[in-house]
Amino acid sequence: MAKAKLVVELNEGSADRLGVLLAQIKDLTDQADAIKDAIKLSGASIEGSLFMASFVDSDRKVFDKEFFVEQNGADVYDGYTKNIVVRSVRVTSR
Repeated sequence: MAKAKLVVELNEGSADRLGVLLAQIKDLTDQADAIKDAIKLSGASIEGSLFMASFVDSDRKVFDKEFFVEQNGADVYDGYTKNIVVRSVRVTSR
């Protein structure tokens, strides 16, 4: 099922609302990260009445850019990269 998209009409309070929302998200993210860190330190899973949080290990492959450039040169690396335009919204306090 497709998720309904929220339509926003911009007005003079939109920037302030966005700033408040981002601050709330930051606070919530900090709280969630603190709980995750505590679970990682304990090495155990925990259960609540609605959710269970499990400590899991996973293996990941990552690309070592520094080693690649050291072995092959920056010109070779640059041949496999491309520049793209990224559009974003920066929110700052006044």
